[in-house]
Amino acid sequence: MASARSKPRSAPLRMPAEWEPHAATWLAWPHNETDWPGKGLMVEWVFVEMARLLHQRERVRIVVASRAEQNRAKKKLAQEGVELSRVDFFRAATDRSWTRDFLPTFVRSGKRAVAVKWQFNGWARYPDWAKDDRAGEAVARRFAAEVLRPTHPMRGKERRVVLEGGAIDVDGEGTLLATEQCLLTGPRARNRSLGREGTERVFLEALGVSRVLWLPEGIEGDDTSGHIDDFARFVAPGRVVLAEEPRRSDPNHRLLARARERLRGARDARGRRVEVIPLPMPEPVVFAGQRLPASYANFYLANGLVLVPTFNDPADARALGLLRELFPSRRVVGVHCRDLVLGLGTLHCSTQQEPAA
Repeated sequence: MASARSKPRSAPLRMPAEWEPHAATWLAWPHNETDWPGKGLMVEWVFVEMARLLHQRERVRIVVASRAEQNRAKKKLAQEGVELSRVDFFRAATDRSWTRDFLPTFVRSGKRAVAVKWQFNGWARYPDWAKDDRAGEAVARRFAAEVLRPTHPMRGKERRVVLEGGAIDVDGEGTLLATEQCLLTGPRARNRSLGREGTERVFLEALGVSRVLWLPEGIEGDDTSGHIDDFARFVAPGRVVLAEEPRRSDPNHRLLARARERLRGARDARGRRVEVIPLPMPEPVVFAGQRLPASYANFYLANGLVLVPTFNDPADARALGLLRELFPSRRVVGVHCRDLVLGLGTLHCSTQQEPAA
């Protein structure tokens, strides 16, 4: 594993759970209109709303491509009452705005911040990804004491490990959720040559993970080929919310039933039997004949706050109510995402947490 280590670590690496304290949340100002066909940049207001809610609880860091884009963002944020003193801007060109996937995964070594900078390759699908990858590298170098760039041997050479943040979810105590489709077996599997054993070894070395709970595949409409954050998430050590689709005619019924069967009886890194909590799914969201990956599981946990995507759907209230029961000490807020999901992602995809020391 490659590392730009400045000094020996005093403590092993650990990826904190998302519900642990944050130093900041990262966003990237949206500018690629092709991600939201027919909507232009109306989604800017969704990002403004995220920043408005987040800045009341923690710092917000926003990646912008230029001074003009920064000024545009400042103007819109100020219009919605965002205190700009609680917002940091970081100048870097990007291809898209899905910070979960191209920014580094922030981990801790004791009190030291370590950035795990995976190779980003546009979800093994899109050709325009190099700016996103460079932006992630720039953030890693600027905001961490150490940068890790995991590699693995292939055909006699060391190759970078490809991974996106939305492909994994952790409990902070050594357990990780992921899908076989995304990382091991699918036609766009990121590091097929690593295999299960090699992938788990990377997770152990880079994230402090000793147990991986492998689910089969992702949901319909997901262009990432199986990101876990669209349907299964830790909400506490030993507790996972799993999207549930009761309509047998919906392809997600079978996919999610298989995931539930895989989790039944599973144990985490501490030996606990995993409790599986059903989370409703909205009715299918379709645009121009394309199924979109609308899911309440794409929520984001911030300091004292849970941001939940909503879709003007009858199930919105049930999803919000369930998450309020699961996070009684946090404010649970719905954010309308029927426009944002046209880009094939919502709130979790648009955010990346920077853990507190």
